[in-house]
Amino acid sequence: MNMRIKKISVVFFLGASTLYFAQTTKDSLSGETTVDEVNIIGTRNKKRTVTNTAVPVDVIDVKQISQSTGQVDVNQLLQFAAPSFNSNKQSGSDGADAVDPATLRGLGPDQTLLLLNGKRYHQSSLVNIFGTRGRGNSGSDLNTIPVAAIKRVEILRDGASAQYGSDAIAGVINVVLNDRNHGFEGSAFYGANLFKSPGDNDVVSDKKLDGNTFDFSGNLGTKIGTKGGFGNFTLELINKDYAIRNANPEKYDAPRQRFGDAKSNNIYFFGNIEVPLTDGLTFYSQPGFSYRNTKAYAWTRSADADGNIPEIYPDGFNPIQNTKISDFTFDNGLKFKLGDWDFDFYNAFGNNRFIYQIDNTINATLGVNSPTSFDAGGHSLSQNVTGISTSKAFDFLEGFNLAMGTEFRYEKFNLIKGQESSYASYDINGNVATADTPKELLVQVPGSGTDPDTNPVRYRPGGSQGFPGYSTELGKSRNNFAAYIDTELDITKNLMVSLAGRFENYSDFGSTINGKFATRYAITPQFAFRGSVSTGFRAPSLVQKYYSLQFTNFQGGNLVTVQLASNDSELAKEAFIPQLKQETSVNGSAGFTFNSGKFTATVDGYYIQVKDRIVLTGTFDTEDNVIGETLTALKVDQAQFFSNAVDTKSRGVDVILTYTTDLGPGRLSTTLAGNYNDMQITDVHTPPQLAGKEDVFLSPRERAFILASAPKTKINLNLNYKIQKFNANLQLVRFDKVTLMGYAGPDDYQTYTPRVTTDFSVGYDFTKNLSWTIGGKNVFNRYSTLQYGAVSDGNTESGGIFDPVQMGFSGRQIFTRVNFKF
Repeated sequence: MNMRIKKISVVFFLGASTLYFAQTTKDSLSGETTVDEVNIIGTRNKKRTVTNTAVPVDVIDVKQISQSTGQVDVNQLLQFAAPSFNSNKQSGSDGADAVDPATLRGLGPDQTLLLLNGKRYHQSSLVNIFGTRGRGNSGSDLNTIPVAAIKRVEILRDGASAQYGSDAIAGVINVVLNDRNHGFEGSAFYGANLFKSPGDNDVVSDKKLDGNTFDFSGNLGTKIGTKGGFGNFTLELINKDYAIRNANPEKYDAPRQRFGDAKSNNIYFFGNIEVPLTDGLTFYSQPGFSYRNTKAYAWTRSADADGNIPEIYPDGFNPIQNTKISDFTFDNGLKFKLGDWDFDFYNAFGNNRFIYQIDNTINATLGVNSPTSFDAGGHSLSQNVTGISTSKAFDFLEGFNLAMGTEFRYEKFNLIKGQESSYASYDINGNVATADTPKELLVQVPGSGTDPDTNPVRYRPGGSQGFPGYSTELGKSRNNFAAYIDTELDITKNLMVSLAGRFENYSDFGSTINGKFATRYAITPQFAFRGSVSTGFRAPSLVQKYYSLQFTNFQGGNLVTVQLASNDSELAKEAFIPQLKQETSVNGSAGFTFNSGKFTATVDGYYIQVKDRIVLTGTFDTEDNVIGETLTALKVDQAQFFSNAVDTKSRGVDVILTYTTDLGPGRLSTTLAGNYNDMQITDVHTPPQLAGKEDVFLSPRERAFILASAPKTKINLNLNYKIQKFNANLQLVRFDKVTLMGYAGPDDYQTYTPRVTTDFSVGYDFTKNLSWTIGGKNVFNRYSTLQYGAVSDGNTESGGIFDPVQMGFSGRQIFTRVNFKF
């Protein structure tokens, strides 16, 4: 009999850090070469590949880059691989110390949609309050997905709300899980920071070797049944210790003494299952679970602080936010054919639960009877998406593909109440203090009130110091219906056009319709122009609508009580803050691609106009003539709100150049990739009743945080050289200047000058099943610019000698990794 043998190859045209590919198949009998059906984000045409899409898509080989770098989580891998992607580890940012806020093209963390195997992934229930990125935003957490479970990451750098729905203003990130059906692959990683102080011994650490990180992972592929079914399962364990970077106490009187990377213990289990049931009917499932326990230090309470009890902490104390984060995802579906139509019926469920335990702390109003550990409650977010999609490639129009689908989404947000002593203030008799409690019964700071002018009466703050507990139990939900149509047509062999439209209706704010047009014209087989224009939207998240918390914050070294009021609260109404509505956008892009085999180039310019962005307002205080009296009655110093406060305009360009060639006995792959992004604030929507308070409603400081979401330029250079069993990898990343503002006024600029980090590694393949890599990350020990004049005044956002704005704050790391399979 004739045996048809298919020769499969992978055509790639980007360097070691980023891999574009199109899988091709060569039939041994006919000799014909065809493109296999490989789904790529940004198109629903199964015959479309990255090389001929009308919009820019990065396809990143996570397995390859993880073997040559010291990164163990997805956010940091992408931070140093994709120029338009930015993610910083935070410190002193409450829950964000455990969840790295991530942005695409400098927009908000919630303006990028995350998909898992093409299905909408659930968001985090955390809203970013502190830190330098994403203030007032709540986005998806890429770090809930283990690196070892990922086959590739696809980044669509273009507005895609018309194709994929809410949140896709900046683009879409699709995480594709491993689908290998045989064998076991494992990895053992160890990394540690070699501390050396920047400057003239301006920074100190607990020890010279810190941040010890252990990562063990295993991935098993197995066949299921006899019809091509498979199961792929991943277990990964990560243990990471503190990496503390304090301002030298001999030189600076810093109000925060434990700045740096948090401690964490993580466990992940993910699966990817596909089983053909009958001819033309396939069941698939993607279960996933992650649990992360992170311990991060809050701001220091000194020995003489109003919130300290010297009998318990005679030398002051550093509260620890002990967060327990669990994420669960369970996606199931059926793929089948009806005639020539391909159908996908699915249900995707996801949940994030975020619980705070505050250790090494007190409730100062309880005095010496205070516990030193509190259950502070937390928050959770659930999402369930049920949908059906279909597509067909038509023969009577060459290159015409039609895709349609509907989705129904249900979301629920919960605030989880903490124990009473984690949020309450108590009077001198041990009873819960309220607004009606006589002042003489409130717990005063000893020695205060001796002089009304120089030493007025001060009262001890209530709740657990470092992070107060949630005082209310809350459950809010909504649902959403969506329908879309997505078409592509090859008008000629050189010209392709795409048109998409989407209708969505939300139960809490109404309907929206968005559209997208994209085109690609191949001037030659190697050179093509491409471009797109689209409208987009992002629905206000349930977290932004209903989140509320009262917390203490250090501003200029002073402790103040801040009320973050929910959008539906009476306090928000008294401040004339309107109800949240959707953000809207207009996106445009234009560029070209060139591919000669050894050399490739992609250049894509873009324009993104976003209206009614939801951010945190500035802080209103007790001197305000609108809500000042209300704040005084609530014993709150300041209040902030969520509001559709600002319009922004972003213009930029992405450039990716690659070159692959034989060099001596080996092969050299080179990638030079860069992003230029310029964002401007074009309008601020101050409510008419707050006219004249524009600089309070959205202060220059808050505007600076929005504009500092990403460096203006970021450039990656990657060189990979492989010779027989040896390989070497060199990566340089340049982060542009970032400018923030302190608390001292409109001229209090804090400039972080450009920085270049250098990573280097070498590897050796002992056998085809065993390899070893050793290397260094940030080998020249680069830190962000030290803010000498601000640290003693507590004038940085983080309370440290610098803020987490560019490439991290742990300095040099050495690492080694062993990969094995059988």
